[in-house]
Amino acid sequence: MPTKTSFALPPLESKCDARVFLQRFEVAYQFPVSFTRDVLSAGNATLHELLSENPVNARNLIAFVVDEGVLREMPDLKRRIAAYVDAHAGITLAGPVEVIEGGEACKNNPALVADLQRRFVELGLDRHSYVACVGGGAVLDLVGYAAATTHRGIRHIRIPTTVLAQNDSGVGVKNGINAFGMKNMLGTFVPPHAVINDSAFIDVLPGREKRAGMAEAVKVALIRDGAFFEWLEEQAEALALFASEPLEKLIRHCALLHMRQIAHGGDPFERGSVRPLDFGHWAAHKLEVLSGYDLRHGEAVAIGIALDTRYSVLAGLLPAGEELRVCALLRRLGFALWHDACDLRAEDGKRLLLKGLEEFREHLGGELTITLLRELGVGVEVHTMDDRLIAEALDWLRSEGNA
Repeated sequence: MPTKTSFALPPLESKCDARVFLQRFEVAYQFPVSFTRDVLSAGNATLHELLSENPVNARNLIAFVVDEGVLREMPDLKRRIAAYVDAHAGITLAGPVEVIEGGEACKNNPALVADLQRRFVELGLDRHSYVACVGGGAVLDLVGYAAATTHRGIRHIRIPTTVLAQNDSGVGVKNGINAFGMKNMLGTFVPPHAVINDSAFIDVLPGREKRAGMAEAVKVALIRDGAFFEWLEEQAEALALFASEPLEKLIRHCALLHMRQIAHGGDPFERGSVRPLDFGHWAAHKLEVLSGYDLRHGEAVAIGIALDTRYSVLAGLLPAGEELRVCALLRRLGFALWHDACDLRAEDGKRLLLKGLEEFREHLGGELTITLLRELGVGVEVHTMDDRLIAEALDWLRSEGNA
């Protein structure tokens, strides 16, 4: 006769009664953020070492997606990618390099996501394969979203090519596209497999794009690091001329501040209603749309920073005069602090920009939480903003920004 075997399930936490159990587990996330130069030169082992760590797929199948704007500045980039793969054993190029339009326009085209997903499947990529994206923040967002939703997650390697992407969005955990007239409405929170910040891409970046990324450095300095803000003031003229050494320091320090916030801020996947790193962004996101994306993201952020800094003064949070110091730095870096989109009105005469507050609250999925300033280097969270004070701040900004 067969022997009867008895076993007991391990205990689970129960809630209310024995019919409800709590399933609990934790997943540790970590990924390297490398700072290097000429990552695609044969002698640079950064990318090869990342791929060689994969114990499952010895082929290390990898597909490359490149921002069209980067290819214009580096027309030999496709050749360099192929040469890099040929020079390193154990890497297999899945197919020809995919090139997609860069800039915010790509995030407004949902068909691009389906096209990339289809292409990844056609190339035979799986969860142990890689998608390397070389491009600005918008392209990284788009490709990251496509990779995260194909096979429920293909490993994504980000190679950011702009100041903004290297010091901010590229080191984050968000991917997404715009939809329904709002930024980043569709997306995922999926960390990249790795990030490689290559300073050589910054060298060929147009000046306007270099400058736009500096706004995020000012932002994170204002809410997290007063000493960094003072350093930005000291280096403003050199940064405005795009001097390599201070620009590289700006990128690295800003990236590390963002990484620290994600790791230790307590809410990396934004399940709450607090987004401290989005100081100045409620207005910036709406301004991008209202300007028809005439404003780069960083340019809109600069205006949003100036607006919320002035509001912080009017609300009695920040000592008077500090907004002048912030605006002076932004102007010295080369930012315009006013755009006519700030003053667009609905039929009832209300500024369309104010809809950005409600959209921001909806995007958070709960209570409105806005980061303002208590002092330069210290943020403070508020849950309401006074339309009258916003109007006063905008009127002030119009005269200050056009000064």
